[in-house]
Amino acid sequence: MTTLADLLTQRIALAGPMSLAEYMTDCLLHPAHGYYATRDPLGAAGDFTTAPEISQMFGELLGLCLAQTWLDQGAPARFTLAEPGPGRGTLMADIWRATQRVPGFHDAASIHLIEASSVLRDLQAKTLAEAPVTWVEGFDALPDDAPLFLIANEFFDALPIRQFQRAENGWREMVVGLKDNGLAPGLTDAVPLADLEHRLSDTQPGDVVETCAAAGPAMQVISERIAAHGGAAIIIDYGHWRSNGDTFQAVQNHAYADPFKHPGQADLTAHVDFEALARAAPQVKHSALTPQGRLLQALGIEARAARLAQSLSGSAQESHLAAYHRLTDASEMGTLFKALAFVAPDASFPPGFAPFDASQDEA
Repeated sequence: MTTLADLLTQRIALAGPMSLAEYMTDCLLHPAHGYYATRDPLGAAGDFTTAPEISQMFGELLGLCLAQTWLDQGAPARFTLAEPGPGRGTLMADIWRATQRVPGFHDAASIHLIEASSVLRDLQAKTLAEAPVTWVEGFDALPDDAPLFLIANEFFDALPIRQFQRAENGWREMVVGLKDNGLAPGLTDAVPLADLEHRLSDTQPGDVVETCAAAGPAMQVISERIAAHGGAAIIIDYGHWRSNGDTFQAVQNHAYADPFKHPGQADLTAHVDFEALARAAPQVKHSALTPQGRLLQALGIEARAARLAQSLSGSAQESHLAAYHRLTDASEMGTLFKALAFVAPDASFPPGFAPFDASQDEA
């Protein structure tokens, strides 16, 4: 049993079961024993690998996508280039390198990274040693007097969720309690919930719906900045248009793990409800939900992969082509991960994104 497990067990014994959101928050962000507060979770020596760590092409293409959007909006002389949850800083480093030849882009940009972990801030500082970076701890600290160009890759999946099971007469919440002297999930009695009233029409008793309270305030800040000053937000994550089913999971050493067995030592995530993100940002318009593979193909990853492959041979070339396949193929990250773009009501969407069509199935 981990130190954090002991602390949570004592807390539950005194105060009763905690919500899944409370449990995730402690497991990921506890200042002394939380997962993100105590380690670098990325890479072969960590627990998982993200798209920017797989290939430089991911960040390069998205960086040029943002730069073209900046140009399409008149190349404002000053703007905020922001990323929440930037990991080691690899994505922003690739964006910065890819845009260095876009006239005026670097002079106008002010990089802001939203990061609470001191461990990861140190890594980001090394990765982005040549870039003008400011670190902040929350979305509210982003500048509110300039256009905002924001990219979030695998950020919203790590925000704490609550999980509810539909019952005949309401919703039962999944909570974390004690069983056999260990942490274990359980369900509350069923009660009506106004916040889930809109899900009664598309769910049946026994269905599971997940909500993320922390996503709303983040999207409100993003949409307010963009609506007032321009810019764009690109959100890439695994998930669906609408939450449906139990997607809460733990990953440790690149394999799925019991989320209640080693709290603080495994990454905890859930699939993103993209519709909820859109509903939380009414001041701006959003694109159609776009599979990652389709977006990268539209941005030119096939040509970029071929160009890079020309300078490689042997195992290096094989690894490069495997990375291209992993990012784009439907059997890998190509359809599991999806992207949603937000812009001001009078702006055009970034390259690779189509307008939202309410008549189409966004699943």
